[in-house]
Amino acid sequence: MDIKTRIETIIKIFNKMYSDVKCTLDYENALELLVATQLSAQCTDVRVNIVTKTLFQKYKNVEDFANADLNELETYLKSTGLYRNKARNIKQTCKIIIDKYGGKVPDNLNDLLTLPGVGRKTANVVLGEIFNVPSIIVDTHAKRLSNRIGLSHNTSPHKIELDLMGILPKKEWTGFSHRLVRHGREVCTARKPNCSSCRINKYCDYAKNDEIS
Repeated sequence: MDIKTRIETIIKIFNKMYSDVKCTLDYENALELLVATQLSAQCTDVRVNIVTKTLFQKYKNVEDFANADLNELETYLKSTGLYRNKARNIKQTCKIIIDKYGGKVPDNLNDLLTLPGVGRKTANVVLGEIFNVPSIIVDTHAKRLSNRIGLSHNTSPHKIELDLMGILPKKEWTGFSHRLVRHGREVCTARKPNCSSCRINKYCDYAKNDEIS
C-alpha cells in the first residue's frame, strides 16, 4: 500500500474516532491562544489551562501584558516551567504586537515567527485555530506518531511538518494534527503504545514491527 492510500485510510479512521477533536487549550481570543501556546512549551495543556484561568483575569489584553511587572508576571507562570523566559517573552511579544502590529496578533507565519518565544508550533496553532489557515502542528505527540506510523523518518519538527504537508490533503492539515495528538495521548503513548487495540495498526510501521519482534 503506497503512502497516499495509507494516509487516506488513516484520516478516515481518525475522523470517525475523534470527530469532536479540538484544541485542548482554553482561550477566548487570538492573544489568549498565543500566550497559552507559548506557556505549553514543556508543560501539559491541563496545567496551562489551570494557570491561564487566573492569568487571563489579571491580564485582560495586550496592553496589560506589555505593561506587566515582570516579577509579578513570573509568579503567575511559575508552575509552567521555564517561567522566567516565558514571562520575558510574553511581555516582549505584546510590546511588539502593540508597536508593530497595531495591537493585533499577526495573521501570517512570517510575522508570528518574529515574536519572542514563538516557534513554528505556536505559530501554526494560532494560524489554524484563529485564522483558519490550514496548518500542521508538530508537538511531541505528533513527532512520535509520525515516526512510528512511518509518515516521516525525520526527527526535526520542521522537516516532519514538511513531510506531512507533502502527503496530507491541505484541508486536513489542522484537524489531522489535533487527531494525531489525541491518538498519542490516548492510544499510542510514549512509554507503552497500545498496538493491539489500535485501529490503525494495519497501517503503522511500528505495529507491524512490534508483531514481528
